[in-house]
Amino acid sequence: MSRSTFSSELDSFDLAILRILQNDSTTPQREVGEQVNLSAPSVQRRIKRMQRDGVIAVQAAIVDPARVGLPLTIIVEIELKAETGGKIDEIKETFLEAPEIQQCYYVTGEVDFVLIVIVSDMAEYEDLTQRLFFSNHNIRKFKTFVTMDRTKTNTSLNI
Repeated sequence: MSRSTFSSELDSFDLAILRILQNDSTTPQREVGEQVNLSAPSVQRRIKRMQRDGVIAVQAAIVDPARVGLPLTIIVEIELKAETGGKIDEIKETFLEAPEIQQCYYVTGEVDFVLIVIVSDMAEYEDLTQRLFFSNHNIRKFKTFVTMDRTKTNTSLNI
């Protein structure tokens, strides 16, 4: 579904509500209503509809990794030996099950996957590489980028 098709299903009130909730999902519905000129019950109905329709996928707290002992963000490029449907699904499942992998992207280009990994230290990352990369016979090679700074990690969409 294209962005324009999707956007036409959401009116300006829905988009305004989403902008507020992306910034702080704990904003009281009364306050959201005041900001978008709707009643709190109307805001509540719209939020429930957007949750039901999957527009609002999840409401969660965004935790600063460094403040919970996970200061190291690593970006990993993965190149596979064989890129068949079954092999792709198998490796996706492996990555989905690894709690250290915060984000996983199946991409086009010179590599097949790009991962965002959050760990406490290099020893934990080395353990992950042994467990997931070296032990997987379909991984041709992987390239690691250790981040110096988490300069921008925005979760809000530009809607």
